[in-house]
Amino acid sequence: MTETAAPIEIQQSPALKSLLDKQRQAYLANPTPSREQRVNDLRALARMIREHQDELVQAVSSDYGNRSHHETLFAEIFPALDSIKDTIKRLKKWMKPQRRHIDFTAFPTSSTKVIPQPLGVVGVIVPWNFPINLSFGPLINIFAAGNRAMVKMSENSRNLTALLQRICGDYFPEDKLVFIEETGGVGIEFSTLKFDHLIFTGSGATGRKVMAAAAANLTPVTLELGGKSPAIVGPDFDIDKAVERVLFWKLFNAGQICTTVDYLLLPEDKVDAFVEKAKQVFHKRYPDIQHPDYTSVIDARSFQRIWQTLDDAVQKGATAIDLTEGQGQRDDPLKKFPAHLLINVSEEMDVMKREIFGPLLPIKTYKNREEVAAYINKGDRPLAIYPFTNDKGLRDYYIDNVMSGGVSVNNAVLHVGQHDIPFGGVGESGMGHYHGYEGFVTFSKMRPVFYQGPLDPLKLLMPPYGKLADKMMKLMLRLTK
Repeated sequence: MTETAAPIEIQQSPALKSLLDKQRQAYLANPTPSREQRVNDLRALARMIREHQDELVQAVSSDYGNRSHHETLFAEIFPALDSIKDTIKRLKKWMKPQRRHIDFTAFPTSSTKVIPQPLGVVGVIVPWNFPINLSFGPLINIFAAGNRAMVKMSENSRNLTALLQRICGDYFPEDKLVFIEETGGVGIEFSTLKFDHLIFTGSGATGRKVMAAAAANLTPVTLELGGKSPAIVGPDFDIDKAVERVLFWKLFNAGQICTTVDYLLLPEDKVDAFVEKAKQVFHKRYPDIQHPDYTSVIDARSFQRIWQTLDDAVQKGATAIDLTEGQGQRDDPLKKFPAHLLINVSEEMDVMKREIFGPLLPIKTYKNREEVAAYINKGDRPLAIYPFTNDKGLRDYYIDNVMSGGVSVNNAVLHVGQHDIPFGGVGESGMGHYHGYEGFVTFSKMRPVFYQGPLDPLKLLMPPYGKLADKMMKLMLRLTK
């Protein structure tokens, strides 16, 4: 006799539960929306962005204190609109049922298909660092797959959340899309709702809590986390190009990107050249960090955390190189953190233990490729690796021997922006994929269907078993050779 496990008691917000029930009923009333309906939803998302573009950009900047408008346009507005265009173009092919091979036992008149069908209602938990991209990005895949969505925004995105809540009703009914404000404790309550799928982007610590909460309902989750993604400059690669590309991404959004270069691995003889070029590049791009081009750290707590991380590294023996030449102030009301390189870093420093999420670039040296692979592999699997080399053998060595969520070669981050390849982590950096077709699949039930034809070969195997059944089994087993 087996015992039935006691159900887990979950405290849920009545308001959130009511919203979910409303969306669930709307889904059941129309469980398989047509391609035309899905395209209309995607176009409504595009209109929502285009018609409020300036307001969206300003809302994000207000939430940061100062966020470069160009960075928001480049990393949030453009990718969302371009992804919608790409998805509409490909949707007909994605929705088409897939014919599959028929096995011997169903031959000759039966058939099989895999039919992509909507899951129902999807929950989305959005971080603050790219709140437009990381809300609308999943929504594109969710709507393409025919679902409805509830989107829980970050507590650091209050201005943006208020704007989205105000305008959303002009484009979608509440039973199709709703944005939810974080007022304290909403995230875990949200995670306990019985969604058909839940996608979370954020830290590994919070991701564990979200997954544990979702597990009570056996809600499948996609987790997009972070980690320490390294750039590896090969001995053959032009150091000036490496500096230009690494610094662009390390300083983009003040380093507050889950896929940015967290630390740099350099050949021992390249450090001085890298440092000197970095000083030149930084001064040319950011002569004054109080300029709007240089993005603020998101909040005072994060600002002080990065200062503490820098202090810890220096106290433990690192050499800090201030690329701003003393512009940064610890009490800066705009929270503009001065970019630093850190030389001679060691493993006991906080900067090498945790994801930095700020404009600090630790530099470690290496002697050979095996040393690099061993160093990265002894830690958690990163969300990305960035090998810089024109040597195909070296490039492929790192791709083959260092597992990560994704790879950009001779640049950083750009694999994330490619619509036709999936994005996602592995191990500590996340699970599951979205973007493009893989995102459509993530938010669909790829439903296998078998169609029995008029002739049923299994009649030859039905009891009572005798000589005919023996012959049939021998024939079937022979076919497996």
